[in-house]
Amino acid sequence: MRAISIDALPASRRVPVAHEGGARPSPARLLARGLGRVLSRYWTVAAFVVAWQLWSWLTGYNQIVVPPPAMVFGDVVGNIGAYLPDLGWTLAMSAAGLVAGMALGTMIAVVVWSSRIVSGMMTPVALVMRSVPVVAMIPVLARVFGYSWFTVLVMTTVVSFFPAFVLVGSRLRAAPQATSDLMAVLGASRSTVLRLLLLPHAVPGLLVAFRLTAPTAVLAAMLAEYLMGGRGLGTLFAQSVSFHEVGRAWGAALVATVVSVACFVAARAVERRGTARFS
Repeated sequence: MRAISIDALPASRRVPVAHEGGARPSPARLLARGLGRVLSRYWTVAAFVVAWQLWSWLTGYNQIVVPPPAMVFGDVVGNIGAYLPDLGWTLAMSAAGLVAGMALGTMIAVVVWSSRIVSGMMTPVALVMRSVPVVAMIPVLARVFGYSWFTVLVMTTVVSFFPAFVLVGSRLRAAPQATSDLMAVLGASRSTVLRLLLLPHAVPGLLVAFRLTAPTAVLAAMLAEYLMGGRGLGTLFAQSVSFHEVGRAWGAALVATVVSVACFVAARAVERRGTARFS
């Protein structure tokens, strides 16, 4: 077969050929695209910061009352070393309490599923603990366990266990009926049903509890540190307020907020990946 030259084809039938090493977007265009994506997703945060700055200029409030955002961001960026040790301590307490609380909630949910007597005993206790405000629980726990880091760990554990207890328990009671009937026909024991059917079915509920609790654990640890002292972002905030270091106090609150949002985003990503696997 004779080869046909591209030049011999009509102009309407010619297809442009992509050449390797074509022009790439300039760094300025790539930066503009990245900033556009960030602003399209977080424009409300940018609008809040701009409104905060304008409000501090127009109202003329003293910086001790409402510092401008430039002052707060400047203290965080320029003195990041003053925040990192306390931030690391708060994150460690939050992570340990989150893991302990979710493990405790899952264990209690399994025990409640396995026994009606335990269900009648534990469910009211869990509801009462959840109904008591966190601020009211901290002094009681501090009197029982002492004013130390262990009380912060207990506080974050108490805050973290209830969502896992409720969501895991609801998934244990809502197993697929067809699969449960199959297990009954095969003569599977309760432990086998729990291990092979119910616990995998409860994983999505545990992941939802993880997403809901991850940011709350950070704020609970910070609140306990604020009321009891010791170390952490809460203590840094309390000390800064006492010494009228307004920029440092608002900076500690800003760091805690950013970390809580980051924990929520990371937990949501873990939830999506885990739900896709166990659903």
